[in-house]
Amino acid sequence: MVEKDVYFLSVMKKCQAVLNGHFLLSSGLHSNQYFQCAQLFQYPRESAKLMKELSMKIPHPVEVVIGPALGGIIIAYELARFLKGRALFTEREGLEMKLRRSFYLNPGEKVLLAEDVVTTGKSTMEVADIVEKLGGDIKGVACVIDRRSSEVKLPYPVYSLIKTEVETYKPEDCPLCLQGSMAVKPGSR
Repeated sequence: MVEKDVYFLSVMKKCQAVLNGHFLLSSGLHSNQYFQCAQLFQYPRESAKLMKELSMKIPHPVEVVIGPALGGIIIAYELARFLKGRALFTEREGLEMKLRRSFYLNPGEKVLLAEDVVTTGKSTMEVADIVEKLGGDIKGVACVIDRRSSEVKLPYPVYSLIKTEVETYKPEDCPLCLQGSMAVKPGSR
């Protein structure tokens, strides 16, 4: 971890956004660590500083920042504010991710995808599919925490405040489950 990552992680810990235990991630994987960015975003002053830092990592002009509900809403809003663009979010209707609430995307608009935490990229790619179908020009992915393993690749550049690899397990291979621990699901999906 680089020096700034250590600082950003210390802010997350101060806000009690780094949890240790046994967690069921939205990807279906299990982990012994969970990043609850909602804990960070209850402190606007601290989160605004971090979002400004993240916005400065984005090298492209961006017109629209879009993230999935629930984790990407505040991040998309804050990044759009700093990047002087529009902020949108997608949400689930049943099992399908959709752009609702009369939100629109013009063909050719430069788009940044926004997430709180990226592990497998599943939610990110669901949003990317919507943007691509509407003709948006995806410039990258911005997230607070990039916890992807080295095997998980995304077709866009990823800009994060913190890049860390946290162990994840398939439920059938989870050592915590094998010890009798029950996974807790603190996320929104």
